[in-house]
Amino acid sequence: MTATPTGLDDTRVTTVLDEIARTAEHNDPDVMKRAYATAADWPQPPTAEEAADLCAQAALPVHPEVGTFLYQLVRSLRPALVVEFGTSFGASTLYAAAALRDNGGGRIIGSELHPGKADRARGHLERAGLDAYAEIRTGEAREQLATLPGPVDLVLLDGWKELYLPVLKVLEPALRAGSLVVSDNLPMLPPEFTDHVRTAGNGYLSQQLPLGDGIEFSLRLQDTA
Repeated sequence: MTATPTGLDDTRVTTVLDEIARTAEHNDPDVMKRAYATAADWPQPPTAEEAADLCAQAALPVHPEVGTFLYQLVRSLRPALVVEFGTSFGASTLYAAAALRDNGGGRIIGSELHPGKADRARGHLERAGLDAYAEIRTGEAREQLATLPGPVDLVLLDGWKELYLPVLKVLEPALRAGSLVVSDNLPMLPPEFTDHVRTAGNGYLSQQLPLGDGIEFSLRLQDTA
């Protein structure tokens, strides 16, 4: 009897993930170089909207180590609701949605500021056969994620770094004791964010994990009063 392909063995999923990875390898360095060069002459750092436009053609996928970790977390945690800030082309969404499918249920709600990227992510999810487990909301994350269908079991923060803390604070009322927060790109995280999740009394137990470029891995210790 042949086993049904699951998650990271499903060729529909791996094909799309490989395509996103190749796009990032070939395009992202040039796109980011042009983006930095363009913004260098601006009197102020780019806003999230401006940065999204500058990086519209950059895939910016999670490192495969982080994606695999997400898949493992979702399979073991069996969350009803996963929330993602910064979907981009949807690589991390694919890892989480594949695990939700293999669990037999659950949903990931992603947020992406750039409409073109949101459309590409939806297309990737559909091609991978995972669109039934994912919803991509287009627009400013603090608005798009302010209303959710239930408690949040797992959060992935992988968007504009200066918005990690504002987005987390929007989500905190929906977190429960035992919810997990994965914050990607550790070297780039603002001190105010890491101070928030590492400071005793703020309701988290947090540590650094050497996956990809580094992640901050935080456990919510208590329900929000």
